[in-house]
Amino acid sequence: MKIYNLSEQDTILNKYLAEIRDKDYQTNRLVFRNNMKRIGHIMAYEISKTLQYAATDIQTPLGTSRIALPEDDIVIGTILRAGLPFHEGFLDVFDHAANAFVSAYRKYTDESHTEISVHVEYLASPTITGKTLIIADPMLATGGSMELGYKAFLSKGTPAHVHVACIIATQEAVEYIKTVFPEDKTTIWCAAIDPILNEHKYIVPGLGDAGDLCFGEKN
Repeated sequence: MKIYNLSEQDTILNKYLAEIRDKDYQTNRLVFRNNMKRIGHIMAYEISKTLQYAATDIQTPLGTSRIALPEDDIVIGTILRAGLPFHEGFLDVFDHAANAFVSAYRKYTDESHTEISVHVEYLASPTITGKTLIIADPMLATGGSMELGYKAFLSKGTPAHVHVACIIATQEAVEYIKTVFPEDKTTIWCAAIDPILNEHKYIVPGLGDAGDLCFGEKN
């Protein structure tokens, strides 16, 4: 299983990553959402380098141009709600992709808010059999939501390859994904990998609650 940590390279991605982490920038929801979208653009471009291509003749007004075009049938799957701006970035790049959505949310199961369970309530997806599935979820904290989202998508078929795409992951979650996703058909993409979770299962240093920062606090 290949794992890419894009922050290990010195690129403009690190500027967008720094801004979504910065507590002062986070007060502007528009900037926060736009930076998530920009990271989606960059990650989609990096994923595009791994796709299958075939040479195709394109007729111009003055002649014929031979261009290698991607052959993968792509489905972009997103875990609601925090993943929506990230998803939009991928869709800007893979603009003919099909789209899938699943709600996988976590709920604290104890009064001290240290134990969580993950619930799936909604799924809208095309068939994914034989397709390239990109699952976009900005925060990969424990891997539980990603696992349940993936299992929900599997009710619509078996993909040829899965790209797990996140903005910030923990090393713990990366190791967990390696145990529950098919090793030979999965690639993990992260803008950054952080060291730990706190007692409330938030990534540290992380950035906080991505959904609340995008769309406002929930009750």
